[in-house]
Amino acid sequence: MCVAAPALAISPEHGQLTGRGLDGFYRSGRRLLARCLLRVAGRDPIAVQGRSLGSDRASFTATVRTGAEPGPDPDLTVERIRHADGTERITLRSHAARRIRVPVELSLGTDLAELGAVASGRAGPELPAAVHAAGLRWSTQGAQSFTTAEPAPDDVLAALGLLRWELDLDPGESRVIELRTARDRSLRIPAGQLAGILADARAEGDDPRAEALFGASLADLRALLLRDPDHPADTFLAAGAPWRCGLAPAESLWAARMALPLGTGLAAATLRVLARTQTGGRGADAGRIPGPLRAAGPGLPPGCTGTEATLAFPVVLAEARRWGLPEAELDALLPAAERCLAWLRRAPDTGLLPDPTDGPARVETQAHAHRAALLGADLLAACGRPGAGELRSWAERQRERFRESFWIETRAGGLPAAAVLPDGRPVPRLTGATAHLLDTGLLGGGAHAPGLLDRIATEQLGRLLGAPAMDCGWGLRSLGVKEPGHNPFGHRSGAVRAHETAVAFAGLAAAGYEQEAAGLLRGFVDAAEAFGYRLPEMYGSAQRTAGGAPLPHPAACRPAAVAAAAGIHVLVALVGVRPDAPAGTVALAPPAGAPLGALRLSGLRVAGEPFAARVSRLGLGMVEEAADALQLGV
Repeated sequence: MCVAAPALAISPEHGQLTGRGLDGFYRSGRRLLARCLLRVAGRDPIAVQGRSLGSDRASFTATVRTGAEPGPDPDLTVERIRHADGTERITLRSHAARRIRVPVELSLGTDLAELGAVASGRAGPELPAAVHAAGLRWSTQGAQSFTTAEPAPDDVLAALGLLRWELDLDPGESRVIELRTARDRSLRIPAGQLAGILADARAEGDDPRAEALFGASLADLRALLLRDPDHPADTFLAAGAPWRCGLAPAESLWAARMALPLGTGLAAATLRVLARTQTGGRGADAGRIPGPLRAAGPGLPPGCTGTEATLAFPVVLAEARRWGLPEAELDALLPAAERCLAWLRRAPDTGLLPDPTDGPARVETQAHAHRAALLGADLLAACGRPGAGELRSWAERQRERFRESFWIETRAGGLPAAAVLPDGRPVPRLTGATAHLLDTGLLGGGAHAPGLLDRIATEQLGRLLGAPAMDCGWGLRSLGVKEPGHNPFGHRSGAVRAHETAVAFAGLAAAGYEQEAAGLLRGFVDAAEAFGYRLPEMYGSAQRTAGGAPLPHPAACRPAAVAAAAGIHVLVALVGVRPDAPAGTVALAPPAGAPLGALRLSGLRVAGEPFAARVSRLGLGMVEEAADALQLGV
């Protein structure tokens, strides 16, 4: 899958677009070209290799035996370089001992179907083609596409969807045919190619997988960047390809938060995009950011991603300030954050935040709300705005109520409930969502905010998350293997979610639970390697065995914004970068033991300037490059 949002190309491993399944070039969710079958010298090329060349392009190599030479050896190689933007470069190279004439045919077709219709088997028949310049055109009500070729074909048969050439090749000579598929003649630079959105950072170290993971994660984030159609200067991350190539408020915010080490521009733009969607007026929903419902696994009704996004908004703004968000951008976004926090303060006076309003109080929602209250209070106080004291009091009441209502004592030491139902009954189920209790947020001086759990409960949660019932060897299960309703492929009922694994690792490492953190890290990096460093949003959680590999999830987005950002988050956590740009300091707090050995990150952004730091094999951190105004904190 090649992605340059909103464009993508989905190809089988042999490279021939057959028109079946999901094959094709897409733009903004519509299939512009479904079939692109190449024949050379009257034969189908024999595929020998298909490989990714990056987030936005792939290479397919095949051979052809034309019969010009005796023996079984092929005398032509064919390489197809396919780009997400709709271009394809076909190179034919002759290995024959004499000049040969090679007939080349391309059979093209499309249905101009929407991706959802394609996925559900409702794409419909191919449309008739018409001759268009040096190629073909298809159209239907409200949509069109065309494919042009350079050099122009010798023959175009629209009724058959055929382009034909007769190419003469001398020994060792190459000839190139370039195709371009589009829906109009306008050429717009994808958001991912705009300079300065995400820094050109890199990782290097003893474990070469760190460099590969960081590079692939950054490339996937760039591939998923989209522009706000009404405000093209503002970009945000699409949730993932192929299924969710659009704005998903909560996931776009979490990914932007994890990508803050690459600069604050993406976070600021995402916040502006979402601020324009914020509910106005004076009603109960005033200040809330809308979002769709999301399945919550067995035993719980769907939750609302709008609640999560509303609570994430002030957190992302507060942490962007720590990383060096310019004051003018902060001032412009602060009113929207205040409206989010005002919505939180209007929550029922029970100390717990339900989701939805008349639904259960979920464990992750409590973690998000507590983080939003404390970081929001810190933000308001720093900016001289009222309301900080009220938010801190709300968080204190929530901590007391959480410990009374959520913590379930057991002979094994206890566990946090997955949720508390409206009638006050806890749901005694261990889920990966409890990892969010360890993500307390960043305050001044490199300090983490206090969490909902005390030290003893945090230690117990660390043991639970690091045990085999939750750590499958490839990452953190979203539901414990012993829990009722466990499904190793269930999105919220067992599958590994890369984002939650990264959150759990960073939280455990920051809290000093090195053994449990190292186990999750090992599985995360091994899974990334198995997936070619392009982690899907989720994958199967079958227990790891010797010589095994993580199982792909058939419905997972890959690439996915939160999974790509998780790779950045994990590696930054290994160096322990904790900035406080307003105070002019940056602290390094790497986990003990250097679980990936020596590691260096360069090209990050702190206070708007390049930042580089490394951690030694002994786990000692050192800043190598920073803004002149920054001092090393404790």
